Amino acid sequence: MIRHSVIFKLKSNIEEDQKKAFFDAVDALAAISGVQNFEVLKQVSPKNHYEYGISMEFDTTELYDYYSNHPDHVYFVQHFWLNTVEDFLEIDYVPLIL
Repeated sequence: MIRHSVIFKLKSNIEEDQKKAFFDAVDALAAISGVQNFEVLKQVSPKNHYEYGISMEFDTTELYDYYSNHPDHVYFVQHFWLNTVEDFLEIDYVPLIL
């Protein structure tokens, strides 16, 4: 299992209609085959400057790679992410086995 999380801050000059279009496009990513436990989150702690998070899980590395290279995801990155996000942190987790 891989848990893919992206924590981010939007650009300060984003209009409300652009913000809505961005999050509508985010929500559409959940339909890509292999995506599980998809969540869009609002950050509430004052401990950092990030505002939002996206979290999802994949059963295998192959499914995660399929998602990453899927045309809908590539389009989202090129047309929404790069134009809307100011800063981000991407984390991919696997269960710790000791």
